[in-house]
Amino acid sequence: MDLEVSPALTIPASELGWRFSRSSGPGGQHVNTSDSRVELSWNVAGSAALSDGQRLLLLARLGRHLVAGVITVTASERRSQLRNREIALGAWVGSRSVA
Repeated sequence: MDLEVSPALTIPASELGWRFSRSSGPGGQHVNTSDSRVELSWNVAGSAALSDGQRLLLLARLGRHLVAGVITVTASERRSQLRNREIALGAWVGSRSVA
């Protein structure tokens, strides 16, 4: 599923990287048995979805949050991997620093 960050920016699903691991958040014993922690990453520096102007603007705005041109959002607030995925996506859509 593509991620519409703003009317001017839609990130193709193929450019989004998902990684899942065990969470230390709420859930008791459930936490130790499922990969509910979510990391969502996007290579800003190498994205084909951005114009050169958009890329330069994002690299400048997100500079301190980038590692090798990649931004990563982590969510582990909920027990459910699905809910944490929604939280990670929402963090980008709700952030004007990416739009």
